[in-house]
Amino acid sequence: MRLDKYLKVSRLIKRRTVANEACDAGRVLLNGKPAKASASVKQGDVLEIQFGGRTVKVEILDVQETVRKEAAAEMYRYL
Repeated sequence: MRLDKYLKVSRLIKRRTVANEACDAGRVLLNGKPAKASASVKQGDVLEIQFGGRTVKVEILDVQETVRKEAAAEMYRYL
């Protein structure tokens, strides 16, 4: 699955266009390296997202095309 779509489906970032812009600005790291929005994510990858002054680091536990709002938090684990 594409990184920007994963960020939206998992609800780490609210909209896909915002996820795309964050990737373009270099604020999203995939396994320690800056990632493009088109990068492929898989189970076990580590994401670091910089939101202003704070950084969120999560491990991808599950990759699904669609998920209910209640189950979105089960797609990742905070590190």
